[in-house]
Amino acid sequence: MKRETVLVNLALQGGGSHGAFTWGVLDRLLEESWLEIEGVCGTSAGAMNAAVLADGYVAGGREGARKALDSYWLHVCEAARFSPFQRSPLERMMGNWSLDQSPGYLFMDFMTRMYSPYQYNPMGQNSLAPILDRQIDFDRLRTSPIKLFLTATNVRTGRPRIFRNHEITPAVLMASACIPALFQAVEIDGDPYWDGGYSGNPTLTPLVTELKSDDTILVPVNPLERRGTPRTPTEILNRLNEVSFNAVLVKELYMIDLLQKAAGGAGENNEAGAWARMRIHVVRNPVMNGLDFSSKLNAEWEFLSMLKAEGRKAADLFLADHGAELGKASSIGFEQLLGEL
Repeated sequence: MKRETVLVNLALQGGGSHGAFTWGVLDRLLEESWLEIEGVCGTSAGAMNAAVLADGYVAGGREGARKALDSYWLHVCEAARFSPFQRSPLERMMGNWSLDQSPGYLFMDFMTRMYSPYQYNPMGQNSLAPILDRQIDFDRLRTSPIKLFLTATNVRTGRPRIFRNHEITPAVLMASACIPALFQAVEIDGDPYWDGGYSGNPTLTPLVTELKSDDTILVPVNPLERRGTPRTPTEILNRLNEVSFNAVLVKELYMIDLLQKAAGGAGENNEAGAWARMRIHVVRNPVMNGLDFSSKLNAEWEFLSMLKAEGRKAADLFLADHGAELGKASSIGFEQLLGEL
């Protein structure tokens, strides 16, 4: 029996190459004709996935979106083929996806502690620029029925700026993924911007206040919790990034939880009511706790393909376990959600 259409929104976290997990999730969700995507909020790699998805959907519907995502990640891999960020022979032999022993990564790590990208990359080169120009028709993106809300952080004010379909350009996408230690700030309308993860990873607010759907599927990439105490400089920086990149999302989730408890789960016909009515679903991500920061720069096809396969597997499990709850109720409690992200 054909299932009634369910209108959903997607919230996509960023995390460099780890965004290939989200690619797999999207690939699997797009196979379900009863799921209609109204809007997507995304940051960094999540913003890339969102823009490619929305543009591909205009060009060829669900299959067009899937093909566009495949093509994008293939181009990411090809662009990194001659990158100095390659696994060492020992890491390959051990089956480790980390770049911690890579000479190129170790050199970059040293450079970013001693110099800024304005010194070691004075021309402001970014390998993503030519990929985005080839992969996305930005005029066509403005007409996509999938509404986009992509976050970048204004360096001057420290506040997030959310870009919608008609505002999105290659510069916006590069700003959303601009790690300050690696890239020069991206200037938009006279202001410099850094990675959106510092101010919203992703930002849920526009999904609640501007769209019809009360169901949001969150695809996390950065784990909230890690066991043990970070001890090496790399481990400490990795954990600091994860904590800061999750902070705003955690606050929004706590706010939703409080409003739902205050409203008794119903919610009035106003903005507070919209927050209270929001139904949260999460595609669990079991692989990220086993990956470190340096693997976010690993763009080998073998690694990206593994993450895609894990993303498809996770989405398949989510649909089997919680697909029936979409459009009806949150499929995870907030206490459980905040403990599992």
